[in-house]
Amino acid sequence: METVAGTKVLITGAAMGLGKAFAERAVRERAADVVLWDVNEEALNKTAAELTAVGGSRIHRYAVDVSDRDAIAAAAESVRAAVGVIDVLINNAGIVRGNGYFWETRDRADIDQTMAINSLAPMYITLEFLPAMVAHRSPARILTVASSAGLVSNPRMSVYAASKWAALGWSDSVRLELEQSGNGHVKMTTFCPTYINTGMFAGAKGFLFTPIIEQDHAVDTAWSEMKKGSPLVVMPWTSRLNRAISGLLPLKIRDLYLNAVGVYHSMDEFTGRTA
Repeated sequence: METVAGTKVLITGAAMGLGKAFAERAVRERAADVVLWDVNEEALNKTAAELTAVGGSRIHRYAVDVSDRDAIAAAAESVRAAVGVIDVLINNAGIVRGNGYFWETRDRADIDQTMAINSLAPMYITLEFLPAMVAHRSPARILTVASSAGLVSNPRMSVYAASKWAALGWSDSVRLELEQSGNGHVKMTTFCPTYINTGMFAGAKGFLFTPIIEQDHAVDTAWSEMKKGSPLVVMPWTSRLNRAISGLLPLKIRDLYLNAVGVYHSMDEFTGRTA
């Protein structure tokens, strides 16, 4: 898939940040339809208006709380009626809550929300659109934004890490299922970056040779690799190194290394996006 021109693209968490940037790229490549899902209706309407003004693509917007399985199903039904079969699905919506140790969690709803949005939502959303992608037999792509937190353990983000480990394991397993079943026209890509300067991880620190990633660089990389059908995209190179080290070194030595390079203290001053 060299371009998404003429295709139908759906992006979750599309009102701002990475999601908005993905939508801008879809419009720039003249996708036939660009479907925007986001829970923030005010920001969603603003982004939809901006993309409509660019022209070249039909813009569809849906205010959807992807932590709600029934809301996902209802919105998906509306999309199928209005747009038809989706060719490119980008599971981008995500949240991060808290910055303390796990036992300091004050609101258990934060756990539920994190797992629902980061782990379950990509599964439920994909299940709404993947059967038609498989049956349609045309080239299709699914990009799931996971995280390097799904590759190595990290203090002060245990629930977030758990949600991204789940997203990675699910996405890559479905990739294998598609290949095994002879449905290679649908390709799954899992994107695992370190911290990106969208504001979501405000206060988080880069670590040795690993500065905070610029948003455009992250989106350009994920977008390009998604079109190629690359199975797993880990950035930057230090995350690939840390993943390899975690698989090879004894646990105590791994911990010493990741602590020394700063991974285990990268969330010490995390504040997150302010309202």
